[in-house]
Amino acid sequence: MRISWRFALIIIMNTNKGWHSRGYLPHFDSSETLQVVTFRLADSLPLSVLNAWQKEVEELLPDGSARKRELQRRINIYLDAGYGACELDIPKVAVMMEQAMLYFDSIRYRLISWVIMPNHVHTLIEIWDEFSLGQILGSWKSFVSHEMGKMSGRVGQFWQPDYFDRFIRDEPHFYRAVSYIENNPVKAGLCAVPEDWPYGSARFNLRS
Repeated sequence: MRISWRFALIIIMNTNKGWHSRGYLPHFDSSETLQVVTFRLADSLPLSVLNAWQKEVEELLPDGSARKRELQRRINIYLDAGYGACELDIPKVAVMMEQAMLYFDSIRYRLISWVIMPNHVHTLIEIWDEFSLGQILGSWKSFVSHEMGKMSGRVGQFWQPDYFDRFIRDEPHFYRAVSYIENNPVKAGLCAVPEDWPYGSARFNLRS
């Protein structure tokens, strides 16, 4: 059993230590935290749409955390519609992405749950001491971008620089996050059950 006993060892952070900001979104970097992370391809969401949403949520919602949740909700719906070239839908690229994520699993961090969608990636990750979330994501993105260039001669921006992250508050939040990640391909109409999706943790039946 991979996730429930690991959760018992997690220290949930209740302070603002570790927060920083880049681009649109605040991020949290600290050791011994579980974080839900979403990152996406550069063409997965037009900047004009994102700018309009950002303005709307700032006008409608005074609280910063509520703004972030609403913006994430809108983006998730848009991403699941499959906007852009969806290059992560290419089997070789999806496998490459998953290999990059798993390469340092249990060495630099621990992957709890993940799914690689056609134009974005969700993961639940336990961050350890030596490497920040930004460093980990940067290494994944850099590897895939580099390999894509070698494989197809692709040039130009592959990834959206920013990302969404939320740290896990408690055990119910933990299980909701795992369920959301594993069921994302089903919700998007890409498969019938989570275990059928070839690029995610559900197929390993981690909770058995």
